[in-house]
Amino acid sequence: MKFSFALAFVFVLPLIKAQVPHWGPCPEPSVQPAFNLKQFMGRWFEIARLPAQFEKGHCIETNFSTRADRSIRVVSSEILKGELRKIEGTGVVEDMKNPAKLGISYSYVLPYSPYWILSTDYVNTALVYSCTDILRLFHVDFAWILARTRTLPEATVEKARETFENNNIDMTRMIATKQQGCDKDL
Repeated sequence: MKFSFALAFVFVLPLIKAQVPHWGPCPEPSVQPAFNLKQFMGRWFEIARLPAQFEKGHCIETNFSTRADRSIRVVSSEILKGELRKIEGTGVVEDMKNPAKLGISYSYVLPYSPYWILSTDYVNTALVYSCTDILRLFHVDFAWILARTRTLPEATVEKARETFENNNIDMTRMIATKQQGCDKDL
């Protein structure tokens, strides 16, 4: 038993190196009531996030669109070292009774990761949370403040942070995403 725990820890540690690990299982935040997936589709800019190993650039944005099979096409992009990088994934509504709980995967071999819409007004902001339990001993979480524009008023960002904190999500390591210089030619 001790060996299997140690072995699992050795393989999991590199995956969470840049993430935000916390003791105990994931919190269970409330999600957007009466979520309307169709209204959520479109272009969203990342305003702030918890550190994520897979996001290292600036001008980060994601575009959501529905596919004919009712899955969601998810195209995320960032500028890193002067180059535009894009990755395409697939999203699904994991529970039709609770459509604000999406799952997203950027690989055919990896399972869907939680992508929960905690709050959105569809036209200005969206608050997104993702959390994965590791052996129920600790969890790794991600959080994003998204907007339909590249900037938000500071009061709006602060209100978003409070919403996360009111759902027991630690925002002390949240960082702003640089959204300046995004429209120049690469």
